[in-house]
Amino acid sequence: PGIPQINLHQIVPGENFRVGSIVFEPIRVLHYRMEVLGFRTGAFTYITDANHIAPEEMEKVRGSQVVVLNALRQQAHVSHYTLSEAIEVGRESGASAVFFTHISHQLGMHKEVNASLPSGMQLAYDGLKLRF
Repeated sequence: PGIPQINLHQIVPGENFRVGSIVFEPIRVLHYRMEVLGFRTGAFTYITDANHIAPEEMEKVRGSQVVVLNALRQQAHVSHYTLSEAIEVGRESGASAVFFTHISHQLGMHKEVNASLPSGMQLAYDGLKLRF
């Protein structure tokens, strides 16, 4: 009692895994030169801390209904998508709803940035609940 018990499970890129009854598909992305993972489960894909998705990994994103992507700021960054880059990835995904997260104060005012986004795309915010 009182001592945490941790069971570590290795996630292997290219191999789906389960958490309870939910199946996750790892998606390899780059955070500058470091390979990190995004995840897809069903029609939902979550990718943050990324600046590149290889074409073969982008195939795993296509067909998602909801995609969450990082969009740090307007100006180029070495390890994160800019807003315009994230918009392009969102378009390429074909998702009906795209939410941008991992944003900085350098992106601009939430209301103004949201108003400038293409239809079906919006900035995420603290407390946002996605239903799908």
